[in-house]
Amino acid sequence: MDYGATGNGQIDDSQAFNKAWKDICNANAGGETVTLEIPRGKTFLLNPLVFQGPCKAKAIRIQLGGTLIAPLSTSWANEGVDTWIQFSNVDNLYLDGDGKIDGRGSIWWQSCMKKSVYALHFNNCNGLQLKGLTHLNSPRAHISIKNCKDVIVSDLKISAPDESPNTDGIDISDSTNVQILQSIIATGDDCVAINAGSSFINITGVVCGPGHGISIGSLGDGGAYDTVEQVQVKNCTLRDTQNGVRIKTFQGCSGYARKISFEKIVLSNARNPIIINQFYQDNGKFSKGIMKAGAIEISDVTYSDIRGTSANDQAIDLRCDNVVGCRNIVMRNIDITPGVDCPKTYTVCNNAHGTATETQPRVPCLS
Repeated sequence: MDYGATGNGQIDDSQAFNKAWKDICNANAGGETVTLEIPRGKTFLLNPLVFQGPCKAKAIRIQLGGTLIAPLSTSWANEGVDTWIQFSNVDNLYLDGDGKIDGRGSIWWQSCMKKSVYALHFNNCNGLQLKGLTHLNSPRAHISIKNCKDVIVSDLKISAPDESPNTDGIDISDSTNVQILQSIIATGDDCVAINAGSSFINITGVVCGPGHGISIGSLGDGGAYDTVEQVQVKNCTLRDTQNGVRIKTFQGCSGYARKISFEKIVLSNARNPIIINQFYQDNGKFSKGIMKAGAIEISDVTYSDIRGTSANDQAIDLRCDNVVGCRNIVMRNIDITPGVDCPKTYTVCNNAHGTATETQPRVPCLS
């Protein structure tokens, strides 16, 4: 407010935010954390903004108590912009509070625009922490974390209607040592998507649903060489999701997805509770690529202590590439029972290899 913001939700407050960021980024606080306050009881209309670093301040804290709202228009994306709010090259950034970030995405969902955009994007922000905020109705994906390391995301609430297209909760790419903790995510796409170049990812205590579950990928689009490794998904709950825990890769590509564990997962009426799909095709992109040689190598994947109900009979689906296949798939203590409208559960396998003990349904392809 000290920089001229009105906070009435009607007048564009972007310039006030730009002025405030310039001062806080250039502040020399002798090693202390510099704080920018966005006060409670105010609503700030913002056009697309880029908060650029590097900053002189050793650490920056943004306390969000009020509400940030996006323009009720898709026109800004026609100007070559793909992010509503972006932080770039800002280390030790702490964004917390009990405020809201509202992308007001309904106008996007009703349009025919296919462009991928993010409500909140972090690029090369090491030591990033996000805590306590509510993220609503992004035009497409809510939060993107790219080229970052040592990130902690906790106690978030992310919400969009289950029919809203491509409204991922959190997308992670080209990042390492990222923790997603104790958050509630209900969207129209993946609750969390772990994409290419990601390693040492920990997802714990996430409640997901509705949505498309927790996904590794998609990987290998357009024949790319993609890698993901050292991922742990633990103590998560999936309710009324289109998928449960999923690994999805395209054909005609290369790379690997390995050292991945899904542990202590609770399912409640989840469709496709456990799925590996090496024949993935994005909606609207179907091509003869399904017949191309080459695939992401999937190995060292463990599923343990996964229990609950399936909304469809095909509870475990391991569709691995005919040539490359999947290696060292380990399943133990799996108990997936039929849901309300599902008479039974069973497993589908193709070229999957590993071990299975105490699984319901049985997984005959794993010795």
